[in-house]
Amino acid sequence: MTHGPLVDPAALPDWLAPLVAATADLDPHMWRRFSAPDENAREAAVLILLGEGIDGPDVLLQLRANGDDKHSGQVAFPGGKAEDYDNGPVDTALREAVEETGVDPAGVRPVALLPPLHIPVSRFHVTPVVAQWVEPSRVWAVDPAETQAVARVPIAHLADPANRFMVGHPSGFTGPAFAVPDMLVWGFTAGLLTMLISVGGWEQPWDTTDVRDLDTAWRALQS
Repeated sequence: MTHGPLVDPAALPDWLAPLVAATADLDPHMWRRFSAPDENAREAAVLILLGEGIDGPDVLLQLRANGDDKHSGQVAFPGGKAEDYDNGPVDTALREAVEETGVDPAGVRPVALLPPLHIPVSRFHVTPVVAQWVEPSRVWAVDPAETQAVARVPIAHLADPANRFMVGHPSGFTGPAFAVPDMLVWGFTAGLLTMLISVGGWEQPWDTTDVRDLDTAWRALQS
């Protein structure tokens, strides 16, 4: 199975069940930015960890440390490349999440796989793993050299039209973005969040014609 539910959606909370049920019918080609993997692509996985916080459903995001990596300084889901000893994408996503955020895997319940996506800039073939945070635990930036910050961001904040717009990258790429306190979510992570908000039933009308320069949008959030 390349994607779909890992558990019966009927056994999940009402806020999560529609999203997990919808993963069975997702079109693997729905993200047009991502191309088919090449023969040298490296397998990887990310953990989309959804919990129920004081402000409703939320998602765990991390701000990567600044550096020379292609994705440095960007907001991302916990995750990384697969190792030979990993038993599939769920193992990879959980292992990386523990290493990066300190999350207790005993409280995490994998509930669905999303279609694998290829990221040309890093040549990763990424499988997103959706999980329910059944028993939330303390999380933090385990390695400051890799992660600046970790945050639980309410879905309601991400779905708020006031926090959504498009950004344009100097490469010519234009895609969705989210304004989060002290963070700008764009690229691969924003694309996945856009899909999750839509199929999860949290979508609100927002201005897709509001296209902002990436650097300008980032500086505005830091001011």
